[in-house]
Amino acid sequence: MTTVRNFINGELVDSAQGETMPLVDPSTGEQYGTAPRSTEADVDSAYAAASAAFADWRRTTPSVRQKALLDFADEVERSAHELVTVEGRNTGKPGHVTKAEEIPPMVDQIRFFAGAARVLEGKSAGEYLEGHTSWVRREPVGVIGQFTP
Repeated sequence: MTTVRNFINGELVDSAQGETMPLVDPSTGEQYGTAPRSTEADVDSAYAAASAAFADWRRTTPSVRQKALLDFADEVERSAHELVTVEGRNTGKPGHVTKAEEIPPMVDQIRFFAGAARVLEGKSAGEYLEGHTSWVRREPVGVIGQFTP
Protein backbone atom coordinates (compact mmCIF):
# COMPACT_ATOMS: atom_id res chain seq x y z
CA MET A 1 0.00 0.00 0.00
CA THR A 2 1.26 3.45 -0.95
CA THR A 3 1.01 6.19 1.64
CA VAL A 4 1.17 9.75 0.33
CA ARG A 5 1.88 12.56 2.77
CA ASN A 6 1.93 16.34 2.54
CA PHE A 7 5.31 17.99 1.98
CA ILE A 8 5.43 21.07 4.19
CA ASN A 9 8.49 22.96 5.39
CA GLY A 10 10.84 20.35 3.99
CA GLU A 11 9.14 17.44 5.75
CA LEU A 12 6.60 14.75 4.88
CA VAL A 13 3.68 15.19 7.28
CA ASP A 14 0.19 13.81 7.78
CA SER A 15 -2.80 16.11 7.40
CA ALA A 16 -3.48 18.27 10.44
CA GLN A 17 -6.59 16.21 11.29
CA GLY A 18 -4.94 12.90 10.39
CA GLU A 19 -7.65 12.00 7.89
CA THR A 20 -6.88 10.15 4.66
CA MET A 21 -8.68 9.23 1.48
CA PRO A 22 -8.21 6.17 -0.72
CA LEU A 23 -6.08 6.18 -3.84
CA VAL A 24 -7.82 4.06 -6.46
CA ASP A 25 -6.39 2.88 -9.77
CA PRO A 26 -9.19 3.82 -12.22
CA SER A 27 -8.13 1.13 -14.68
CA THR A 28 -8.67 -1.67 -12.12
CA GLY A 29 -10.80 -0.14 -9.37
CA GLU A 30 -8.17 -1.38 -6.89
CA GLN A 31 -7.28 0.76 -3.88
CA TYR A 32 -3.50 0.95 -3.88
CA GLY A 33 -2.89 3.49 -1.15
CA THR A 34 -4.01 6.51 0.80
CA ALA A 35 -3.45 10.26 0.57
CA PRO A 36 -4.01 12.96 3.18
CA ARG A 37 -7.41 14.62 3.29
CA SER A 38 -5.97 18.07 3.75
CA THR A 39 -7.90 20.96 5.21
CA GLU A 40 -7.58 24.71 5.50
CA ALA A 41 -5.16 24.17 8.40
CA ASP A 42 -2.80 22.22 6.12
CA VAL A 43 -2.96 24.93 3.45
CA ASP A 44 -2.29 27.59 6.10
CA SER A 45 0.70 25.60 7.37
CA ALA A 46 2.13 25.17 3.87
CA TYR A 47 1.58 28.85 3.10
CA ALA A 48 3.27 29.94 6.34
CA ALA A 49 6.28 27.71 5.63
CA ALA A 50 6.55 29.00 2.05
CA SER A 51 6.24 32.60 3.21
CA ALA A 52 9.01 32.08 5.78
CA ALA A 53 11.26 30.47 3.14
CA PHE A 54 10.55 33.32 0.74
CA ALA A 55 12.35 35.76 3.08
CA ASP A 56 15.66 34.08 2.13
CA TRP A 57 14.76 32.84 -1.37
CA ARG A 58 13.92 36.34 -2.62
CA ARG A 59 17.54 37.35 -1.98
CA THR A 60 19.05 34.50 -3.99
CA THR A 61 20.92 35.30 -7.15
CA PRO A 62 19.78 34.20 -10.61
CA SER A 63 22.59 31.62 -10.66
CA VAL A 64 21.35 30.02 -7.43
CA ARG A 65 17.78 29.90 -8.74
CA GLN A 66 18.95 28.44 -12.04
CA LYS A 67 20.98 25.74 -10.26
CA ALA A 68 18.00 24.78 -8.10
CA LEU A 69 15.78 24.38 -11.16
CA LEU A 70 18.42 22.46 -13.11
CA ASP A 71 18.93 20.10 -10.17
CA PHE A 72 15.15 19.60 -9.99
CA ALA A 73 14.99 18.85 -13.73
CA ASP A 74 17.79 16.30 -13.34
CA GLU A 75 15.90 14.64 -10.47
CA VAL A 76 12.69 14.47 -12.51
CA GLU A 77 14.66 12.87 -15.33
CA ARG A 78 16.32 10.36 -12.96
CA SER A 79 12.93 9.52 -11.43
CA ALA A 80 11.09 9.25 -14.76
CA HIS A 81 10.34 5.53 -14.41
CA GLU A 82 8.86 5.99 -10.93
CA LEU A 83 6.85 9.05 -12.04
CA VAL A 84 5.45 7.16 -15.03
CA THR A 85 4.44 4.27 -12.77
CA VAL A 86 2.79 6.54 -10.20
CA GLU A 87 0.93 8.51 -12.88
CA GLY A 88 -0.34 5.29 -14.42
CA ARG A 89 -1.74 4.05 -11.14
CA ASN A 90 -3.23 7.42 -10.31
CA THR A 91 -4.89 8.09 -13.68
CA GLY A 92 -5.06 4.75 -15.46
CA LYS A 93 -3.06 6.29 -18.31
CA PRO A 94 -0.79 3.94 -20.27
CA GLY A 95 2.84 4.34 -19.23
CA HIS A 96 4.17 4.80 -22.75
CA VAL A 97 1.99 7.92 -23.14
CA THR A 98 3.30 9.56 -19.97
CA LYS A 99 6.87 8.54 -20.78
CA ALA A 100 6.75 9.98 -24.30
CA GLU A 101 4.37 12.92 -24.01
CA GLU A 102 4.69 14.26 -20.48
CA ILE A 103 8.11 13.60 -18.96
CA PRO A 104 10.29 15.06 -21.77
CA PRO A 105 8.26 18.31 -22.09
CA MET A 106 8.16 18.65 -18.29
CA VAL A 107 11.94 18.37 -18.01
CA ASP A 108 12.39 20.72 -20.97
CA GLN A 109 10.12 23.36 -19.46
CA ILE A 110 11.91 23.25 -16.10
CA ARG A 111 15.25 23.67 -17.89
CA PHE A 112 13.82 26.49 -20.02
CA PHE A 113 12.78 28.44 -16.93
CA ALA A 114 16.14 27.68 -15.31
CA GLY A 115 17.74 29.45 -18.26
CA ALA A 116 15.21 32.26 -18.11
CA ALA A 117 16.24 32.91 -14.49
CA ARG A 118 19.58 34.15 -15.85
CA VAL A 119 18.20 36.22 -18.72
CA LEU A 120 16.06 38.91 -17.18
CA GLU A 121 15.71 41.18 -20.15
CA GLY A 122 13.06 42.81 -22.23
CA LYS A 123 11.54 46.21 -22.56
CA SER A 124 11.37 47.66 -19.10
CA ALA A 125 10.24 51.24 -19.71
CA GLY A 126 8.09 52.99 -22.23
CA GLU A 127 5.41 55.52 -23.01
CA TYR A 128 2.28 53.38 -23.05
CA LEU A 129 -0.10 56.15 -22.00
CA GLU A 130 0.31 59.74 -23.15
CA GLY A 131 2.06 61.83 -20.55
CA HIS A 132 3.10 58.85 -18.42
CA THR A 133 6.21 56.73 -18.32
CA SER A 134 5.73 53.13 -17.29
CA TRP A 135 8.44 50.76 -16.19
CA VAL A 136 8.77 47.21 -15.00
CA ARG A 137 10.42 46.43 -11.70
CA ARG A 138 11.34 42.77 -11.47
CA GLU A 139 10.89 41.93 -7.84
CA PRO A 140 9.59 38.71 -6.28
CA VAL A 141 6.17 39.38 -4.82
CA GLY A 142 5.77 36.36 -2.56
CA VAL A 143 4.02 33.06 -2.22
CA ILE A 144 1.03 32.13 -4.36
CA GLY A 145 -1.37 29.23 -4.06
CA GLN A 146 -3.11 27.31 -6.80
CA PHE A 147 -5.16 24.21 -7.35
CA THR A 148 -4.45 22.10 -10.40
CA PRO A 149 -6.08 18.93 -11.67
